[in-house]
Amino acid sequence: MTTFGKKLREAREAKSFSQAELARQITSHHSIIGKYERDEVKPTIDVVKKLADVLETTVGYLLGESEDRELLKDPSILKQLNDISKFPEQDKNCTLYALDAMINNVKLKAIQ
Repeated sequence: MTTFGKKLREAREAKSFSQAELARQITSHHSIIGKYERDEVKPTIDVVKKLADVLETTVGYLLGESEDRELLKDPSILKQLNDISKFPEQDKNCTLYALDAMINNVKLKAIQ
């Protein structure tokens, strides 16, 4: 499993930030970024949110819940998923079934 520190370093390097630059962006010190990247210290959730914002990724990516740095960054899609999650169970199942059908249709078109 990829650690928080490794994910943080990958995201920082993808933005071509030095540890010092990232520290400045979140109002911290470069030595603490190094400690995070070596998994010597765990940041608070507020710091993880700041890091995700500055690095243009998600908290889920940094915490290892996703392998995709871009996953669920689109606020409109997040809002729609949150709305669907609040549906009654039967409506949620129907919506997800229809969504799966549309996704499969698009994927099939792409390979033809």
